[in-house]
Amino acid sequence: MPSRNRETWERPPDLPETHYVDAAAYADPDIFADEMSRILARSWRFGCHESELPDAFDFRTIDHAEVPLVMIRGEDGRIRTFYNVCPHRGAKLFNDLSGNARLKTCFFHHWTFDWKGDCVSRPRPKAYDDMNLRAEDCGLREVHTDTLYGLVFFNLDDRPIPFADYFGDALASFERTLTEEPVEVFHYHQAVVRTNWKQWVESNMDHYHEWMHVMLRRTNVLTEETLFKRHVELYPYGHIMFRGMQIDYQDEATVVPREQSKALPGLTAETFHSTPIFPNTVLMTRGTVMRIDTTTPLTPDTSLVEFRGLGLKNDSEEDRIVRIRQHNEFWGPMSHNLPEDLFAAEQCAKGYRTGGATYGIICREENMSAQDDGGMRHFYAEWSKWMGRPASDPRTKAA
Repeated sequence: MPSRNRETWERPPDLPETHYVDAAAYADPDIFADEMSRILARSWRFGCHESELPDAFDFRTIDHAEVPLVMIRGEDGRIRTFYNVCPHRGAKLFNDLSGNARLKTCFFHHWTFDWKGDCVSRPRPKAYDDMNLRAEDCGLREVHTDTLYGLVFFNLDDRPIPFADYFGDALASFERTLTEEPVEVFHYHQAVVRTNWKQWVESNMDHYHEWMHVMLRRTNVLTEETLFKRHVELYPYGHIMFRGMQIDYQDEATVVPREQSKALPGLTAETFHSTPIFPNTVLMTRGTVMRIDTTTPLTPDTSLVEFRGLGLKNDSEEDRIVRIRQHNEFWGPMSHNLPEDLFAAEQCAKGYRTGGATYGIICREENMSAQDDGGMRHFYAEWSKWMGRPASDPRTKAA
């Protein structure tokens, strides 16, 4: 097979346009800016788990949308999301990641706001009142917020797709796991990675890359029998479910054996499920623990990834220690799998960032079994709808 020259290297693949992605989708700054306004500012996105806001007046700051946000549990138990900025002069209100505050006073001019976002106090207010700028007109900007199975989502669009329509049944397989017994976040870490946000999301849709993971090869994930028992399910709005993986931990001496008594509700100790939620969140269960990734685009080639580990709230101290270890074996910062995934995403990004790589190929068809690229094609079909341009030719001007 001869090597390729520039002409043949840059020529589009001889494939349907749904089966490849142009490098510009990962690297072009104008396309990135359009993604921020057309996708990230209009879609439902994961903010936190409700266990991170257990009590009235608990807050958590998030920076998922190029504007700072804060989620607050009100005295009425409802979780609301606001722009985390003072409407007076734009100062950021909450600077801690989390905490508890019945009222929040801006450090700059001491305007004060309550848990409903209402402005309840301004020093020397008469001069504002004289100009007809009333306190009731100075509240915080609230954005749409809704909760499903304890997962809290927000949407910056004033007229978003209805929440129930957007998710449909895409998360139904996690209902027992997330609701039968109380669960909570017990692990949180984040990493800034030198890769486009979609390339990290791809790492959880591309199961063909499992051959890279030493531990997956050693736990019998990649046999002919197991590969074709697993399958990909597609849901509206770009959501995907990978179902049917069973992992054999018993013969691998470097990991803790999984006990059925520690399994999360609705799962066996060996079950692995993975559900990427469009555009930038993935939920995974590995029998005894759950992981939630959220990917925040920072620049065309850098992303912030937040990693959460969830377990049963009522764990004994001994069970929690076991659960944490089982989470960290595969998903912690020094785990078997996660560093390999981060390295792979950054190496792919280098190829696209430098202009060396021209297309990403997503053409595998295997009847939607484990390593079919159908999940990625589904994601990019949805991406193309929101963007008004095909991922195979993203420089085409959007309508």
